[in-house]
Amino acid sequence: MKRLLLTISFATLLFLAACGNEPVPLIETPLPMPSVATISLQEVEPENEELVQATQEPEETEEEIPESRLKISATPELIQSLVQNLNSPWEIAFLPDETILITERGGNLIILDGDEESKISIADVYEQGESGLLGLTVHPNFEDNRLIYLYLSYATSGGIRNRVESYQFADGQVSDKRILIDNIPGAANHDGGRIEFGPDGLLYITSGDAQNPDSAQDINTLSGKILRLNDDGSIPSDNPFNNPVYSYGHRNPQGLAWDDEGRLWSTEHGPSGFGSGYDELNLIEMGGNYGWPVIQGDQTREGMISPRLHSGGNETWAPGDLEIVYGQAWFTGLRGTTLYSVPLDKINPESLNRHFVNQFGRLRAIRLGPDGLLYVGTSNRDGRGSPNENDDQIFKIDLLQLSQN
Repeated sequence: MKRLLLTISFATLLFLAACGNEPVPLIETPLPMPSVATISLQEVEPENEELVQATQEPEETEEEIPESRLKISATPELIQSLVQNLNSPWEIAFLPDETILITERGGNLIILDGDEESKISIADVYEQGESGLLGLTVHPNFEDNRLIYLYLSYATSGGIRNRVESYQFADGQVSDKRILIDNIPGAANHDGGRIEFGPDGLLYITSGDAQNPDSAQDINTLSGKILRLNDDGSIPSDNPFNNPVYSYGHRNPQGLAWDDEGRLWSTEHGPSGFGSGYDELNLIEMGGNYGWPVIQGDQTREGMISPRLHSGGNETWAPGDLEIVYGQAWFTGLRGTTLYSVPLDKINPESLNRHFVNQFGRLRAIRLGPDGLLYVGTSNRDGRGSPNENDDQIFKIDLLQLSQN
């Protein structure tokens, strides 16, 4: 199917926006699962509800997409719409041949290959609240092993759980599924879900506290952590606690990126509800304790690490993913409905820049493409946004032009 070529000017976009191989053997105590019928989709803490059994997704199948989905700009502009009418896109990744992979939280893996678009339904995905098909990353040696990795939620009799799976990807199909790590506690909210390979060739995974804040301080649980594994799911010999845990005391980290010095940074959601905020940008240290739920904002305590930047109590970013480009940390805002940037050599509230404020709604996915453009995805169909006619979308942003505006 051929894409429809359409130039979308920045002014037009502003108008539209204004219109609207074994699993790691750590087993967690089962958590209650909220009911689909009663869960609140506002960004507040839900009450405990009854367990809802998962329905099995069909096995992986390929399905054609209507031609009207693809929207590609033929001329270089500040911002262009790449693809439209997605359903809660969560992650973007590029293959070496520049094929684009996108996860939709409901369980679809979208494939943009040249002029063609297709999708694969990933089995066993359970979507409720913030859970579902989340993170996606490509093995650094993909050209040799064809491996991609997915982070997904699934349902059990004991509640929602999360796991990381690897697949071989070839000819637009996935095969040879393997589970690398399982039984990561899940819930309708606070599932983490970001997975990235670091400069050391190891796999880093963010997990939320699964609505059990105290678990974030327990180094023997998998919730409220940044985890680190070898590419086959085994535990690296230098992990600080002889288990998958790399850092702890996290509430709901959803962004991972490394700077030019090889340092790991992460974005993290602060508390939800009235009078809250305190979303974070953290510099991650191996074995570090990032304080949740004991400290937040500028608070300190011996043995705990405070954020390098936080939103304070009067603003909420609800940060999604993170990229580091040109010495700046770029991260998306969900409730903040903004693309944020801050120079890493001058991190303070005054140097935080805000782009496209309230223009495109909730922003989650962000990825630097091989073309040097920044790819950003909206999340307006996730139950918390106000979708525009063509949502959800992936935009391409020219950072060089953005810096001149």
